[in-house]
Amino acid sequence: MKIPLGLLLPENQADKINIQKHLLPNSYIVTVGDRSTKKMIEFGLIPSLQIIDGQEKREKKDPPKLANAIELTVENPAAEITPQSIDVIKNAFTMKPPVRLFVVGEEDLLVLPVCIHAPDNAIVLYGQPNEGLVIVRITPEIRNKAQSILDLME
Repeated sequence: MKIPLGLLLPENQADKINIQKHLLPNSYIVTVGDRSTKKMIEFGLIPSLQIIDGQEKREKKDPPKLANAIELTVENPAAEITPQSIDVIKNAFTMKPPVRLFVVGEEDLLVLPVCIHAPDNAIVLYGQPNEGLVIVRITPEIRNKAQSILDLME
């Protein structure tokens, strides 16, 4: 995932105003990663689906506080995407937001099944380490790109 799937907002520009420019009213927002999730909650932009693993750059962190979220858990080892993770993500999209998916293992690669199964025009945000925040609007092209990458991994 060295190449961003969408627009890369450099770290110094990843503020609420610049992020909001890429959101539609009532956007279905998905965050993948603890830092991206925490940032959005601090901005008052509550993600509909949050996928976290309780770590930032391999260091344990307390997940950001969030009231009234449906909480799910799945095991997903580092550098893998398990079938169970894909099933839980698909299911999460059918639930009333906000939904928080806590990953035991690593959540980084789950951005791929998220981009494949998220609703049309959903906005997916994830961190690009040491670079900034990636913003992806879900379109058929993005779905195909994510599926192609996933197919290469199998």
